[in-house]
Amino acid sequence: MICILLVAGHGTVLEAQIKNDETGLYSHLTGVPKALLPGVGGRKILDFWWETVNMRQLFTEVYLVTNADKYKYYERWATANDFPVENIVNDGSTTLEDRLGAVADLELVIRSRKLQDDIMVIAGDMLCADQNFDIAQVIRFFRSEPGELIIYYELEESEKSSSRGIVEVCPDTHRVTRFLEKPQDGLTASRLASVVFYCLQRDTLSHLSDFLRLQPQASFGRFWEWLVNEKQLDVFGMKLPTGFQLIGQVGLSDYTKWLTHYSTKQQDNPAKPITYRSFARVGLMGNPSDGFNGKTIAMSISNFWAEVTLVESQTLVLVPHPLNDPTEFGSLQDLFCISRKEGYLGGLRLLQATCKKFYQFCSKQGIALTKQNFTLKYDTNIPRQVGLAGSSAIVSATLKCLMKFYNITDNDLPKPIRANFILNVETDELFITAGLQDRVVQVYEGLVYMDFSKNLMAEQGYGNYVSMDMSGLPHFWLAYLSDPSDSGRIHSNIRQRWLSGEPLVVEAMKSFAELTDQARLALQDKDWRRLAQLMDQNFELRRSVYTDDCLGPGNLKMVQLARQFGSAVKLPGSGGAVVGLCLDEEKLVEMRQAFQEAGCVFCVIAPYNPSASTVGGQH
Repeated sequence: MICILLVAGHGTVLEAQIKNDETGLYSHLTGVPKALLPGVGGRKILDFWWETVNMRQLFTEVYLVTNADKYKYYERWATANDFPVENIVNDGSTTLEDRLGAVADLELVIRSRKLQDDIMVIAGDMLCADQNFDIAQVIRFFRSEPGELIIYYELEESEKSSSRGIVEVCPDTHRVTRFLEKPQDGLTASRLASVVFYCLQRDTLSHLSDFLRLQPQASFGRFWEWLVNEKQLDVFGMKLPTGFQLIGQVGLSDYTKWLTHYSTKQQDNPAKPITYRSFARVGLMGNPSDGFNGKTIAMSISNFWAEVTLVESQTLVLVPHPLNDPTEFGSLQDLFCISRKEGYLGGLRLLQATCKKFYQFCSKQGIALTKQNFTLKYDTNIPRQVGLAGSSAIVSATLKCLMKFYNITDNDLPKPIRANFILNVETDELFITAGLQDRVVQVYEGLVYMDFSKNLMAEQGYGNYVSMDMSGLPHFWLAYLSDPSDSGRIHSNIRQRWLSGEPLVVEAMKSFAELTDQARLALQDKDWRRLAQLMDQNFELRRSVYTDDCLGPGNLKMVQLARQFGSAVKLPGSGGAVVGLCLDEEKLVEMRQAFQEAGCVFCVIAPYNPSASTVGGQH
């Protein structure tokens, strides 16, 4: 592949304002070409781009196209920066009026140097907010798609789409479906701005001369409008999670404003650790039908959480948790006791699998990540192996940190897709038996109704998720075994029986969905007695399908104990814990004591309401 840096634009507003500035602050920059002005971090703008593309393993040659007026400046820059002077192409223009235009400059270097290879084109006078993006990732994505490539970014709030080339991109195929050069308000809802950063296949280069016969001196924006909208060539888009500014199009005040803005961003980011929490959840109704095209209602609880912290570092480091990822033991007996109770799999594998899947997702989605490393560490107080979604909480919190660090937005990874992502980390990478319910409620947070109907899942790839009103909820309680077995085992052979169409299992999953719809109405009507009845029905239905042998004596003992005090009770997850609703406050106090005497841990649930709480999220 060959890279071509375009720096042939003639100074207009910015150069004139620098020349006429009365403060004297910019007198040393008079006459300096735009690409050689100071950029982010004090480096010349072109220095950054030359450093980015100066890699022989990626580019066989790098060319620079300039005009006759500024040629000497770039010749001097080339000798000082080990850029081959013979690769500077002079387009012969000296004024704005006799300029060739960006497309013609590109065609000139291709024709004059007889280039016959794929081409990367970059404007060398373009400010870039993040100086660490991985250009190799751009090339890999270009080669994975059967067409041309346009780099775009998401406009900041202060930027107007009418001043940029705007692309509309299919989120599934990444194909650019429409290109609009500086569109008027109302023509498109897209906020995705193209920048002069493209990859062209060698077979497409002939289109440049065809276009120039129609529109001499035209901009790249008009070229892409013609190529995408009229010629309907396959053009794909890749997002860089950063900002760009072509300073040739702005005046002095805007240049200094964007330079300050981008420099401040760069200084602020590394200094601040990023910390996010995700909370445990209780399934209030419908579980475990989430894995069987059913419906469920689940709630985040602030009693238990997983917290992940990310801080930028020289190398990528995953920090083991001293309790959950032990590497040192007091004795062989100590190792035996810890391994018997906790198992062999801590949280470190969850961090690693999330990072791996995140990179894979961004590469596939056409999102180029910056070349930044980080250190990840986690903490959690969610009890292990009691079915409270402790594993997915760590994955969810890790994903929040990665999204923040790499500036990945909700548009890049929408909430329903985020829940699928978390599930795939566990099922595809770590082979953990799991359903979507936990991941959905940890992404949306609060009290969430979820419909996983077969038609919905087939049509859109996810269910229908509705956040519910949490005001005036009754006091739910939670109890769990102090020495549980692996909660994953409780799923038994139900999936095989469901897939084979066994009537008992198929009808049970439909009944779980019906109970969930009734519970949704009870919650909306604040009919707590009806909700308690439905919770009991949920457990009995589960018991009839899974059988007592599968549920296990520990879970059954906790259910029987709760019912002695007239409390509704069910399993909130896959096993090891129970959730209940006791409307008699005096009985609730007595029941707590009874559970504690039976060797269980008991607590009153503190629901996590994302709209009212200041506890969760980023810290």
